[in-house]
Amino acid sequence: MGCAPSIHISDSRVVYHSGKESEDSTSPNQTNTTMSQQLQNSNPVPGLFIKSPNTSTYKVRTNASKKDRRENSMEAETQTSRSSIKATVTDVQFGPMRFHQDQLQVLLVFTKEDNQSNGFCWACEKAGFKCTIAKNPQSALECFLEKHHDIIIIDHRHSRQLDAEALCRSIRTTKSSENTVIIGVVRRGDREETSIMPLIAAGFTRRYIENSNIMACYNELIQLEFGEVRSQLKLRACNSIFTALEKSQEAIEIKSEDHIIQYVNPAFETAMGYQTGELLGKELTEVPLNEKKADFLDTINSCIKIGKEWQGIYYAKKKNGDNIQQNVKIIPVIGQGGKIRHYVSISRLCNDINKVEKTCERVQAESQTDIQSCRHKDRRKGSLDVRSTTSRGSDGSSQRRHSSMARIHSMTIEAPITKVINIINAAQESSPMPVAEALDRVLEILRTTELYSPQLGTKDDDPHASDLVGGLMSDGLRRLSGNEYIFSSKQVHQVPSHLISPISLNDIPPRIAQAMENEEYWDFNIFELEAATHKRPLVYLGLKIFARFGICEFLNCSESTLRSWLQIVEANYHSSNSYHNSTHSADVLHATAYFLSKERVKQTLDPIDEVAALIAATVHDVDHPGRTNSFLCNAGSELAILYNDTAVLESHHAALAFQLTTRDDKCNIFKNMERNEYRTLRQAIIDMVLATEMTKHFEHVNKFVNSINKPLATLEENGANSGDGESVKSVLTSPENRILIKRMLIKCADVSNPCRPLEQCIEWAGRISEEYFAQTDEEKRQDLPVVMPVFDRNTCSIPKSQISFIDYFITDMFDAWDAFADLPNLMQHLDNNFKYWKGLDEKKLRSLRPPPE
Repeated sequence: MGCAPSIHISDSRVVYHSGKESEDSTSPNQTNTTMSQQLQNSNPVPGLFIKSPNTSTYKVRTNASKKDRRENSMEAETQTSRSSIKATVTDVQFGPMRFHQDQLQVLLVFTKEDNQSNGFCWACEKAGFKCTIAKNPQSALECFLEKHHDIIIIDHRHSRQLDAEALCRSIRTTKSSENTVIIGVVRRGDREETSIMPLIAAGFTRRYIENSNIMACYNELIQLEFGEVRSQLKLRACNSIFTALEKSQEAIEIKSEDHIIQYVNPAFETAMGYQTGELLGKELTEVPLNEKKADFLDTINSCIKIGKEWQGIYYAKKKNGDNIQQNVKIIPVIGQGGKIRHYVSISRLCNDINKVEKTCERVQAESQTDIQSCRHKDRRKGSLDVRSTTSRGSDGSSQRRHSSMARIHSMTIEAPITKVINIINAAQESSPMPVAEALDRVLEILRTTELYSPQLGTKDDDPHASDLVGGLMSDGLRRLSGNEYIFSSKQVHQVPSHLISPISLNDIPPRIAQAMENEEYWDFNIFELEAATHKRPLVYLGLKIFARFGICEFLNCSESTLRSWLQIVEANYHSSNSYHNSTHSADVLHATAYFLSKERVKQTLDPIDEVAALIAATVHDVDHPGRTNSFLCNAGSELAILYNDTAVLESHHAALAFQLTTRDDKCNIFKNMERNEYRTLRQAIIDMVLATEMTKHFEHVNKFVNSINKPLATLEENGANSGDGESVKSVLTSPENRILIKRMLIKCADVSNPCRPLEQCIEWAGRISEEYFAQTDEEKRQDLPVVMPVFDRNTCSIPKSQISFIDYFITDMFDAWDAFADLPNLMQHLDNNFKYWKGLDEKKLRSLRPPPE
């Protein structure tokens, strides 16, 4: 069995166990003899615990001097310091809270040394716990008050020598024992003969049937550590949480699942005018909470009962009958069995309406002064100044506006930009004049609608960039002329007869198969496949890529259904377009598949996200007319009217894709999907297709950088450890961030031409330029506004247009995407291509290539 642990018995009959074998210790038998001799020679402190004749408890008479106790404590510390065992420090996670569990301290109360006490000593050593042995009740109580042990094990087998229940009650009367686990060791035969209720009534946590086997004692201690002790540790942590609640300035209320009030903090009681504890145990209906609308309470309950947060404003009646307006958030808390067990309500008093009205009047007065002094001129002459319009009108209308503004400012669903503006307005009140004027300028900028769009200088600075950005990022000005451009009144294209012949991956012609050999690599040449398939590469490439990602298995559809779907989609791309045709769709599909294969992206997206991305890439430009949104809006096309001049083409692409898919079972790849899964997939596809619209380009990129790149960079700077791994995962896999990643993925795939190998980049540049040239020609023929005047085929510099496009749209976006997905080959191509265009421009060349030597 090895050597016995080193043991020391102090004058107060406390035995300190070092938790480590002493180097010069003897055998267990010798140790037992030594302990008996020490006990006989020790000087116990008499009369410390005197049993009262009228009660079963012990009274404490502290006639042991403080000096004796201090010497005993120092001696015990010296013995403990000699031990080489290290304190076990464990991280414990309690909800979002993390704290340390120090090395556990165990107090053994045994009047006599026997196999059972030795078993627990050895078990403490094996578990790495600090162990102290007390020989009588007085020394046990004194030692506990000094050390505050986590576990106390009291010998309950010899009631004449030690009244274990009385000692336990004495310990429980101390405040420090609230989270202490107390175990009673009982005889083996007592388990059946006696009830456990007296032990529980005395304050014991549980009982231990005597068993001196070291492993039995060890297992008991380990179970205690990860059971009762860990639970008590978490309960101690709750004290800090309740302290925060008690000191919070926000009113907090916790109710049971039956809406019985279980807790309110002082701020809540103060706000409602109740005394401490007066609200506890009341139901929600007993708390005066009124709203004019009869179904208001039903609206709240219908939201929170399904596990969703509710936030809004309602009027509550205080104890004295006064009504107060509160901004309230109610959060359901899921508990045992996955059911809602509590409702947490956090409320804050709304600003007084009169105060809001005064603030509005002050802001109006300041705005009127600004207008009169012409400090801030609106550079957009055609736009209306909200401040100037609100300053006009009669007193009656002004009062109505004040009331309306008060309601707006008291709304709970408040946009972040509104919060920022309110903060700046408040800061202006105490700011010096230069700072206040600077904040005025900030407010002027924040009140514009396009916060993410860059504001270019005059056209003389860079007409190519100005025309390109303006043409791609605006829907154009609606012309009030008689020249109405009718578009998309024609029927949807049918599948050409020469494409209906069955094809599969097994019978693809050798030339086409050879052209698709390296489709998994970025340098794959889509133009070779275009030539091999006679300008219909989408069906063949789609079959191969969709098979590689297992799309048919996910959608539970046959390969023939997928083939029919790809054929009908490709048939509705216009081969007459030089750029927006099925070759472009196949190229975007290839880029999307390549991005999905990157490790970071695979770790982030779910299978349904991959399916949505591949389908969205396939249909993202279906039935594109080869004209921009601005052109369609200016021409008054049917699509522009249908979609209210907003994301006209992107809305059409998404809608038509589902029309083509669902109208015929032969090509309906969604027909076997479960309804909810189909809805999720449909929404993801629509969102990604709409993300290809360029008017929100800078908004998407900035959100991606701020929500994903910056948090990831911060975590990487702090160093990678297990905790950070969970943080990285939470950043990547949150639903909101997955949406941003999918948007960024398809955006980069859609405009990846400048990141392709040089020859492909040049070919794509020529094709998009030709499409823009054709649009400019038609605008001139139709007497429509020319959206991008620089794209005149007689005067345009293609190198300049490419340089501007890369500068304003590509560089920042792909820098962000590269930081996320790690794409060094793409960035190298981008650098080479930019240098190529720059070289042509420096030579004053306007063509795609330099002239032959």
